[in-house]
Amino acid sequence: MQSEDRYEARLATGEADIAAALRLRYRVFVKELGADGPGVDHTAQTERDEFDSVFDHLVLVDRSLDPGQGDHVVGVYRLLPCDRMRRIGRFYSETEFDLTLLKASGRKLLELGRSCIHADHRGGTGMFHLWNALARYVIERDIEILFGAASFPGTDLTALAAPLSMLHHAHLAPPALRVRALGDGLSQLHLLPAAEVNRRAALAATPALIKAYLRLGGFVGEGVFVDHAFNTTDVCLVMDTHQMSQKHKDFYIRKGEAV
Repeated sequence: MQSEDRYEARLATGEADIAAALRLRYRVFVKELGADGPGVDHTAQTERDEFDSVFDHLVLVDRSLDPGQGDHVVGVYRLLPCDRMRRIGRFYSETEFDLTLLKASGRKLLELGRSCIHADHRGGTGMFHLWNALARYVIERDIEILFGAASFPGTDLTALAAPLSMLHHAHLAPPALRVRALGDGLSQLHLLPAAEVNRRAALAATPALIKAYLRLGGFVGEGVFVDHAFNTTDVCLVMDTHQMSQKHKDFYIRKGEAV
């Protein structure tokens, strides 16, 4: 199979897709990043929660792999449109962030989460396929605001001071979209003064997914949530699709169609 035909990004269409996505999440979040908690099944090697039955699952499929073996899903995004949120009563990230401003905006929201790619498929074209499929999903549903928790590995705020400070000083969401972290994570004691932040080093320490949202014009909310169960430090990313430049929209859509 030619490399340009290898990947397909689409919504999960059955139990085989969902099961493979849950196993991929276990591989990345549990085995790689050290997550644990009530949704982790070490016997079945899956990671799941009560939201999985409500979310759409956008999957990246390696078409060279046999779906019957259960490992054909090599990337995943979990998507919850605001109209479907009513089925479960809240957004997933409401346990970490105060989303009052977004929910009161009257605009069409889409929560993103559980994004991950198999280690063997990182750094190639797979992420562009996922971006392109996500763009189609957003356009087809007239989504206006995308948001969701995005994670830094680890829970040591001192070690993460440089990238977190850069996000706070340079990419803080405007007041109308500025969600706030819940709990002690709102404290800014770990932040460095803007003049002390080495932007090059801070960017190098920022996960690729977060940098991709920043390039598209995304922002972060105020404060962080330290998720000890998942062994991560989370920021809330927010992106207003109306403010995204046409140049950036065209770049990611073209890039996805070209690979």
